[in-house]
Amino acid sequence: MSRGVTKLEQPTRLSRETLVSFLEEMLLIRRFEEKVEERFRAGDLSGFLHVALGQEAVAVGVCRTLESDDVIASTHRAHHHCLAKGMTPNALMAELYGKLEGCSRGYGGSMHLYDLATGNLGANAVVGGGLPGIVGAALSFQLRGEPRIAVAFFGDGATNTGAFHESLNLAQLWSVPAVFVCENNHYAESTPSHQHMPITDLSRRAEAFGMHCVVVDGQDIEAVYLAATEATAHARAGNGPVFLVANTYRLTGHYVGDPQVYRPKGELRELRETQDPIPRLRELLGVDEESWSALEADVKATVEASVEFAKSGTDPRPEDALLNVYA
Repeated sequence: MSRGVTKLEQPTRLSRETLVSFLEEMLLIRRFEEKVEERFRAGDLSGFLHVALGQEAVAVGVCRTLESDDVIASTHRAHHHCLAKGMTPNALMAELYGKLEGCSRGYGGSMHLYDLATGNLGANAVVGGGLPGIVGAALSFQLRGEPRIAVAFFGDGATNTGAFHESLNLAQLWSVPAVFVCENNHYAESTPSHQHMPITDLSRRAEAFGMHCVVVDGQDIEAVYLAATEATAHARAGNGPVFLVANTYRLTGHYVGDPQVYRPKGELRELRETQDPIPRLRELLGVDEESWSALEADVKATVEASVEFAKSGTDPRPEDALLNVYA
């Protein structure tokens, strides 16, 4: 496959069974995050909370193309990546509640989730902070001759950081099996893209390094899956890294409680009506009200069970606060 830019806009149809499973997983992520936001506002959870409402198709579409021993690194907005890569709702909810049963044994909270058992090398509160580690992981797979790949998730704002450019430069120089997934939601926290970068076509970021790039509608789960299939196959075959730009929309604030004064009036309402990947897929599949209600009931039961699991979990001991501190 030659280097260049592939724009996938009219994908071939996947099976109905596959698309239904995508819908189920995206709905689980949505209802999980809505419940987390509810409990955060109620005072059950501490710290900051960043949810990914509207970006579920990117996480599910990409992670469905990965093998169990492939690895990912995420961002401060990580719940959807964690669940899509195989973390259980119980382990994730328990972590948000700060319990020992949590994926990070209560140390990480929302912005520092990791789960080595499912190939999750960790969320990172530093913008672009996960990219260098993914290059290192991919290099280790290459040196060991292992048919594994490493995937970094990050936002459009991260493409302005030194870590982004250094990582892509080394990845392309060494031709490592990595995929760099840019969730381009058009806002770097609270800064519109036109105010923080001089370009509108993010595929040009990859041009600077001669890296193969794929651009896709991040609200179309089918298109994301097919784009990610191309990207991961390219990297796994030893053809070098890929820059995958998923143009998506964050249907919420940067953090829970964000007043979003930086958005144009009416933008969020319009996006929710036209760019939500879940009703978009439901409409494509023609899911009737009875089937939808049954699916909602199953998902909500799973989410409620995770809350009960977390609430009944084990609190860390105060004397363990300095464990894993080495300096």
